[in-house]
Amino acid sequence: MDLATIDHLLTTTRSVRKRLDLSRPVDLATVQECIDLAVQAPDGGNLGSYHFLVVTDAEKRREIAGYYGRAFTTYLEANRQLYGERIYDSATYLAEHFHEVPVHIISCTAGRVEDGEPFLQASRYGSILPATWSLMLALRSRGLASAWTTLHLAYEREVAKLLGIPDHITQGALLPVAHFTGDDFKPAQRIPGRERTYWDTWDQTR
Repeated sequence: MDLATIDHLLTTTRSVRKRLDLSRPVDLATVQECIDLAVQAPDGGNLGSYHFLVVTDAEKRREIAGYYGRAFTTYLEANRQLYGERIYDSATYLAEHFHEVPVHIISCTAGRVEDGEPFLQASRYGSILPATWSLMLALRSRGLASAWTTLHLAYEREVAKLLGIPDHITQGALLPVAHFTGDDFKPAQRIPGRERTYWDTWDQTR
């Protein structure tokens, strides 16, 4: 494997907000190709419980964006200091322009998690979140950008009704998808993994 290319993909797949190209159409055949790749991710029990709802209809995107914006106002406004002005400014831009993003993808899994034991909740989300991340990687490798968002889940029932999602389906994440502006992305500043890697005992680093 070409490790340099793989490492670049892994370290530069960002949640893109301000650099989403809101005017350039997205090839839906490419989106389907990326989803077909994404479902190779780990899936609890190999049951194929994953589902992806691709939304291109302008009015439905506008309604989803409305729910997202309401959740944004409630949550991020209350946690503005936690995220800092740079992230807040970027998130605000996305909330204001969400309806303009040409493709929305909602990843879903069969079954519900309410009041479930921790291992059941982990298993349920573990059957869709790895595929969602793989989808972001596949999109990135083909010149498309996305952002991992979950704020719309504050209105999961309303979004489910809008899109005809059955009651037994759990939504995992909402990805706004578009081409990106500019040439490339840089690795993000992160707390080094070695500082959060413990050996045999919690807080025991090397």
